[in-house]
Amino acid sequence: MRTDHRSECVINQTIEVFGDKWSLLVIRDIIFVNRRHFRELLTKSMEGIASNILADRLQKLIEHGIIVKSDDASHKQKVIYSLTEKGIGLLPLLMEMVMWGHRYLPDATVKGLARVLEEGGPKLLAEFMAELRETHLRASNAKTTARRTTNSKHISAMQRIRAAYEPAPARKKR
Repeated sequence: MRTDHRSECVINQTIEVFGDKWSLLVIRDIIFVNRRHFRELLTKSMEGIASNILADRLQKLIEHGIIVKSDDASHKQKVIYSLTEKGIGLLPLLMEMVMWGHRYLPDATVKGLARVLEEGGPKLLAEFMAELRETHLRASNAKTTARRTTNSKHISAMQRIRAAYEPAPARKKR
């Protein structure tokens, strides 16, 4: 991890962590579509990241304490990437980026996500962050678990966001 910085500015130092064009997209795929294995991140990315770039970005995210890598209990040869609290803390930033892009980048195709985030507001953000903690940090929350089991019609924040994340079909060029 880098310890020398161009300046003391917190924006500069944040850009030094995420200033490349892939790191936030890897985090996006982990957060919004629950891609947690190398192969999933490699083959299901909308942008088509190269394997060496993905390996490098995952390692840097680990070094910065944004994700952790652990053995996958379901498969001996796989590892699973999980967000840390620091990584989950990026959710508000990504949600703001979605809202900004929806407003100022008219060609963006994931319009449903911006709408769900706008309608859900801070309550949706808090619910989604709690669900990410439950999934990635294995935080046990008896109250949340009880609510889900007694109210099977309840749609989780994670389900609403992931359903809205699906990009619209590509427009045909004339």
